[in-house]
Amino acid sequence: MEADSGKLLSCKEWEYLRDDKNPLTDAETRRLHALAERAAKRLKPGPGAVLTRTVKGLQAGQVVGVLRIPGRTVEILPKIDGEDDAVRKALVHMLAVAWDLRVADGEIAALDTQRLDLLEFLIRLFADRLRTALRSGLTRRYVAREEDLPLLRGRLDVIRQTTHLAVRPDRLACRFDELSEDTPFNRVLKAAVKLLARRARTTANARSLAELAARFESVGASRDPLREQVRLDRSNAAFHGLYRLACLFLRGDWQSTASGGAPGFTLLFPMNELFEKFVGRSLKRALAPRRVSLQDGGRYALEERRFRLYPDAVIDDGAIVLDTKWKRLKPDETNFGVEQSDVYQMLAYGRAYDAKRLILLYPWSAEFGEPEGICAPWKAAGTGCPFDIATVDVRRPKRAEETLRRIMDPSSARGGRAERSHLEVR
Repeated sequence: MEADSGKLLSCKEWEYLRDDKNPLTDAETRRLHALAERAAKRLKPGPGAVLTRTVKGLQAGQVVGVLRIPGRTVEILPKIDGEDDAVRKALVHMLAVAWDLRVADGEIAALDTQRLDLLEFLIRLFADRLRTALRSGLTRRYVAREEDLPLLRGRLDVIRQTTHLAVRPDRLACRFDELSEDTPFNRVLKAAVKLLARRARTTANARSLAELAARFESVGASRDPLREQVRLDRSNAAFHGLYRLACLFLRGDWQSTASGGAPGFTLLFPMNELFEKFVGRSLKRALAPRRVSLQDGGRYALEERRFRLYPDAVIDDGAIVLDTKWKRLKPDETNFGVEQSDVYQMLAYGRAYDAKRLILLYPWSAEFGEPEGICAPWKAAGTGCPFDIATVDVRRPKRAEETLRRIMDPSSARGGRAERSHLEVR
């Protein structure tokens, strides 16, 4: 890399952190585990989700991303087929789709040519996107101001004029709106730039962030950027993706923890959640203008409106219900390793939505030995409702939309392995 990035250690989900040339010291192991536990508290899976300490060392959980402590960067990649470089590219594509970030193939090539780890690549992406967005200047909004001026500007504050300024006839209590760059939105972006300037370890990223910091000189510092009252609308549409990415960076900073531990930084994504977001956004693009509702939450398991249901995707107002599972299927088993509880969950969705079709979607793996798509066209007992087990290859995220369209096409949906079309629950 262009600058010292610390000792990079890459592994995949559920693997142990191994570095034969530069093994983790006891101090590094303690710091990484403490950092992982603090980060896990705000993730849905909870404590132990990121790194588990065992007699064999630190083991990664079902979370991907980056943990960084002084002198060491740990990168956790998805457990999918392929070498680390190919898996890292697939992860970047998934993140780009899930968080609505436009990433060109040429940018992905930088992962190889400049040997960037995931964090440095995302820092570069953020800096490049922000520089492009700022070509037309910072977003501005009218901000309400109150000042005591020698000449009237805006409206006169009669109450303040007749009380506080009663003995100051040379001053007028003015209330007016002023177009300002010091907005909550810009304060969040400035906070992210300052944070990344401390975290960046390549020369190019550090230089780019220093240049961006100068563009925010007219913007005030935020005491708590994640609590800023930001409003996303058409006036700042070009910055929406940047804002989401800035918040991700800001949530991962552990520089000022109250625990007194060593400083650190995390940028982590539970794979269940990432796969769900990736599939959801891909579905919306693939099926437009059809109606796709994500995490619908509009139905209940019981008529008494108890136990709200949250299927990952509801298509065509409930005609199709789809749920994602970040689990590796087992094609050699009778039921592909599909868990019984997941089947029961889908049947509950189907009953509540009066669905005409149910789909459980998993990541594709090379064990299938055939293209992604529908691998088991089952039917629900009693109703005959189509219940499909399908896969999508996350190693090729750009093909995901095409695959999802093919899965949703009724004319091709009844393909697959006819010899396994009977659902056998044991």
